[in-house]
Amino acid sequence: MNMSPEEYDKLAKKASPNSPFLKNLISAFLIGGGICALGQGFLLWYQRLGIDRDTASAWASITLVFLSILLTGLDLYDSIAKVAGAGTLVPITGFANSMSSAAIEFKSEGWVLGLGAKMFIIAGPVIVYGVSASVIYGILYYIFG
Repeated sequence: MNMSPEEYDKLAKKASPNSPFLKNLISAFLIGGGICALGQGFLLWYQRLGIDRDTASAWASITLVFLSILLTGLDLYDSIAKVAGAGTLVPITGFANSMSSAAIEFKSEGWVLGLGAKMFIIAGPVIVYGVSASVIYGILYYIFG
């Protein structure tokens, strides 16, 4: 069966279910906001324990990363992500989930070639683009700032 790209697009759109846009938007907003509120709660809690703001911020981030990895290891993060959609992509928790899930998936291949190497399949591009963007920003800031 030969079909043009336009015909294929029509067929694919007809076969694909419509996405509940508003429901997805609200779920992502509420759960993503909840993750951010949880992080703020940890920050305030650590500050109430007498920890200075910078250290409390670091501990709040560490706590969110730990919880994200724990939920990934218990196979609960994906269940939350099915409901929240993009709401679970809050940078620190989404990145921790992607790193830990890749590591868990490939642990059977060994520590170096499995866990160590595959974990950076996700992190590698993020690190490269992050460093590249910061260099470009630094150059532009130096020239125009």
